[in-house]
Amino acid sequence: MKLFQLHSKQSLPITLEEAWTFLSDPSNLKVITPDQMGFHILNGAEREMFPGQIIQYKVSPFAGITTKWVTEITHVKEGEYFVDEQRFGPYALWHHKHFIRPISGGVEMEDIIDYKLPYGILGQLAQSLLVKKQLETIFKYREKKLEEIFGHMKDTSNELSIISI
Repeated sequence: MKLFQLHSKQSLPITLEEAWTFLSDPSNLKVITPDQMGFHILNGAEREMFPGQIIQYKVSPFAGITTKWVTEITHVKEGEYFVDEQRFGPYALWHHKHFIRPISGGVEMEDIIDYKLPYGILGQLAQSLLVKKQLETIFKYREKKLEEIFGHMKDTSNELSIISI
């Protein structure tokens, strides 16, 4: 079983409360997802985030391909972190940890996604040819969008990496 991990860090000049309010609102995921992904929340995002919350999406990861994606919010520690896990969707495994911590002049957001693709060797080939690049594009878009909304911090470097684990 080949697992992959996406690791992203970004610093923003906002308070912990501002970061938590924005990031813990599932409806804001559409705001920070590229339009070409055709991302639409079907249901489950009407309430404030809570453990056990099921959220259903429709997404077009590649032109002409639309799929449903169902995630569950499995853990929430207000103001610090939350975890979402795919229940149904395009991945064989998707476990996404979102951490927020105060730093001098703002907050640091950290995302760690452990994922596995279906279809064995074909999935691994898709990782090399398509998926890794698509995830990098999505997270770079997210970084730019969050900077547009909240500004950016001087003297910080944002990080993004995808590795095989």
